[in-house]
Amino acid sequence: MKFRNKLNVLIGASMVLLASACESFLDVNENPNNPEDAPVSGLLTNSTLETARNVYRTGSATSNYVQYLASPNPASSSDTMDPVDFSSTWFNLYNVMTDLTVIMEKSTESGANHYLGVAQILMALNLGMTVDFFGDVPFSQGFTFETVTPGYDDDQQLYGQVLSLLDQGIANLKLETTITIGDDDFIYQGDITKWEKFAYSLKARYLIHTQSYAEALAALNNGFKSNSDDAKVIFFEQAFNPWAQVAINNANLLLGGWISEQFIQAMDGTSYPTFDPRLPLMVGTTNAGEFVGTVNGAGRGNAPESGARSTLIPGQYYTSTTSPILISTHAELKFIEAEAALPTDRSRAYAAYLAGIEAHMDMLSYEDDDDQDAYEAAKAAYLADPSVAVGAGALSIDLIMKEKYVAMFLHPETWNDARRYDYGYKDMTVPVNLNPDLNGEYIRRMAYPDSEVSRNGDNVPQVTLLDRIWWDQ
Repeated sequence: MKFRNKLNVLIGASMVLLASACESFLDVNENPNNPEDAPVSGLLTNSTLETARNVYRTGSATSNYVQYLASPNPASSSDTMDPVDFSSTWFNLYNVMTDLTVIMEKSTESGANHYLGVAQILMALNLGMTVDFFGDVPFSQGFTFETVTPGYDDDQQLYGQVLSLLDQGIANLKLETTITIGDDDFIYQGDITKWEKFAYSLKARYLIHTQSYAEALAALNNGFKSNSDDAKVIFFEQAFNPWAQVAINNANLLLGGWISEQFIQAMDGTSYPTFDPRLPLMVGTTNAGEFVGTVNGAGRGNAPESGARSTLIPGQYYTSTTSPILISTHAELKFIEAEAALPTDRSRAYAAYLAGIEAHMDMLSYEDDDDQDAYEAAKAAYLADPSVAVGAGALSIDLIMKEKYVAMFLHPETWNDARRYDYGYKDMTVPVNLNPDLNGEYIRRMAYPDSEVSRNGDNVPQVTLLDRIWWDQ
């Protein structure tokens, strides 16, 4: 409760600072004896919170592409991979990066090296998300305010920037600092050791995109060691988890959060030999107590508005008002390790694959002791099932990616995985009523937002939804 009260105070302070930043790029009256303390602290509060929300926003934008979710309406643009205007997502990514630029500048001036390091890590993450979804984007001219029509930087070069920012952030976290981070950090509450692990874990994520296996393994050796290291923001009653709002809206017949048939069948024993005991802890059942998904692009058909299809429901791990937004997790890192080690060390890959499953299963739990006991037994049985416990010799990239798909539920990183994997998940097919401009293929990038085309059209690259970003060749 004490921490939540602090969060309420800090959010209020950060909103005041954000309003000031929007007006005059943080041109505030400063105390000459301590000029950086309050504004940098408030901006970090907003940046950690809004980074988590950006993970939600990008996850919401891509969850239909990877068939976690499906629209109850036929031929919905989110399902059929039509061009969608993601202007608000673009704005929110750049809004956070603008605040992080201010933190980096002020921290450099004042010797607040820990704030500088954290800002560099968060900048790497927000820039990485932007590049992964759009390809070439403005960055080198994006925050100087010398032009309202900044040029676009090459996506491959920007990936070098992402990795460089992570390295710089790690280096700065190791230095002495003039200001100590505390509860203004919504992710780790100032735990610098965990920030270092987070940075290394992100390095592994971006290196696996380019199949830099040896480098990814070297990075993850310094990354997360358990679920307690996960990078996440835990929400609270006054500003609760946005996926909870989706579930609440759906319960009130404002339709959203319907579960794709692909995701249900990946877990209910249809596409794979055994039922996954995590399914009841992740999504709801129909009124008849069954798990029934919605076909992407087809909509709910003759089914009523609610009760005949599985949806996100309030109160579960991903959808409670106080549930965390998961930014980067130990489970993800173990699957990165499994993929990276598979070509050269199958024993290591197999151990990491099983550890990734177990790490995700351990996130989920029942409140009732009897239900939890039954879940623990089902978890052990699942991990021992011959279709899961295949042994090091039979481990395949298909099994690793299937289990990572489940463990990364609703996370935007899955769209990067899907493109790297050429959407090769078992039984996944293109949506019904697919955008005809895709020629029967899956979407490969987001369209540049309408706001950017209208404002900066001369610099916006001419691309189609089938044009691949640099690591997806």
